Amino acid sequence: MKKLKFNGWAILSTIISLMIVLPNLDIIIHLFQKPNGTWVHIKEYLLKDYITASIIIVTFTIIFTVIIGVTLAWLISAYDFPFRKFLRWSLILPLAIPPYIGAYTYAGMMSYTGVVQRFLRNTLNIEVNQRYFDIMSIEGTIFIFTLFLFPYVYMVTRTFLEKQSAGLIESARLLGSNSIGVFFRVIMPICRGVIVAGSTLVALEVLSDYGVVSYFGVQTFSTAIFKSWISLGDVDSAIRLAGILMVVVFLILSGEKLLRGRKKFSFTNTKVRPIKRKKLKGIYKILASSYALLVFSLGFLIPVVQMIAWSFMSYKNIYYSDFFKMITNSILLAVGCSFLIVVMSLIIANYSRINSNLLSKIYSKVTLIGYSIPGTVIAITMILFFVDIDGKFKGLALSSSIAMLIFAYLVRFLAIGFENIEGGFEKIGNKFTEASRSLGYGVTKTFFKVDIYMLKSVILGAFALTFVEIIKELPLVLNLRPFNFYTLSTKVFEYANDEMIPESAIPSLIIVIVSFIAIFILYKVADKEDI
Repeated sequence: MKKLKFNGWAILSTIISLMIVLPNLDIIIHLFQKPNGTWVHIKEYLLKDYITASIIIVTFTIIFTVIIGVTLAWLISAYDFPFRKFLRWSLILPLAIPPYIGAYTYAGMMSYTGVVQRFLRNTLNIEVNQRYFDIMSIEGTIFIFTLFLFPYVYMVTRTFLEKQSAGLIESARLLGSNSIGVFFRVIMPICRGVIVAGSTLVALEVLSDYGVVSYFGVQTFSTAIFKSWISLGDVDSAIRLAGILMVVVFLILSGEKLLRGRKKFSFTNTKVRPIKRKKLKGIYKILASSYALLVFSLGFLIPVVQMIAWSFMSYKNIYYSDFFKMITNSILLAVGCSFLIVVMSLIIANYSRINSNLLSKIYSKVTLIGYSIPGTVIAITMILFFVDIDGKFKGLALSSSIAMLIFAYLVRFLAIGFENIEGGFEKIGNKFTEASRSLGYGVTKTFFKVDIYMLKSVILGAFALTFVEIIKELPLVLNLRPFNFYTLSTKVFEYANDEMIPESAIPSLIIVIVSFIAIFILYKVADKEDI
């Protein structure tokens, strides 16, 4: 009889996958229960408005982020112009500013007492029509999302283009295509896959947002779920709205696969020359620099300068004893959860790599569930799940502890860590692992003696990216934090809700600075190691 071999990698991967799947089952179970009167009212009078607003915001945000992200990626990759080197990495920096902080900043700047209207009234003596400065609308929401989410499209497209062969462009030019023709006939088709991937991330971020739409008073699924759940105390309606939103997300992810299509582009020989940048002259170099600098200024420089100005105005109103506790809470939470996510990602990615079977493929797909579900939906699933656990095991009180928030972060952001780690494993391949195994080392010993050292830069990149997402995150920490537990993001939200925008500047700036450092590290690692 063959002796059963203990496989720790399989057991740990199974436990992690169950952690992600089980909480979401509550949503599905509740959907089949009889609806209450509030849900009937929402379905008849409000649901159409929620769907319409969400579709409009997602659609136009994707259109504008693709236009800005792809054109900037093409300019940076294919042309040489003033400030190009600086702009190559600085155009990623809007990701350091969470959209909700961008919304508070621009709303304060554009208000009647804001810097823009005051300048027009007092300096230029221009009569201001308030209608043209009302950013708290669907149009304003699209503007904010576009400014602070376009780097998702820009990053993946630029990375892809910088690895393309100059032969493709040269061939198109020989056939008579000008720069515009090359862009639309060559660049757009070969970039379709990465553009769709980047815009899908944008769509998921928009659907997950609560801070921007809540502050601007725009009725989307996120605000509707929160209102039903917190304001009305109607968990049933919140769950049904969450269920519909999960279906929408599933359709978006299915649409991504469809839009990517089956077309693949590959090189015809091994001698691949990277794109040689063309030096722009005259008006063209001015236009290219101006366009890229304008986007950078709107998405990063102007908001940061405004936050610095507000910080000098309001620093005396901050209670610094509580403030330093918030910083500690935020950083410890982000560091701890990022570390756990990297460890979990390494476990599943290594198991999937050494076992090419159906189960390993399922586990790798399960990791994506959390990131594809909006934060407000995950918050509801966590509360239902942990309340059930507390009901079955008396005295645990997990639903009122920090454990629920940590668990939610692991579910929500595991996909980010896993995608990076899996990509790293693909790059190093199996040659070194097989060599180690042939020398008598087991899977675990090989992992710690060989693989982990080759993945150092990838692990650092995964940690940095996850850290940025957690430090900026709002819906989960707002809904799941224990009583009297504050982070920088919850304090920013609280100040903004109390119409104390200048006071929100210092915690906002710290979020931006910490995120900036992590993004810069990520950029340097990616640039050096080409990950």
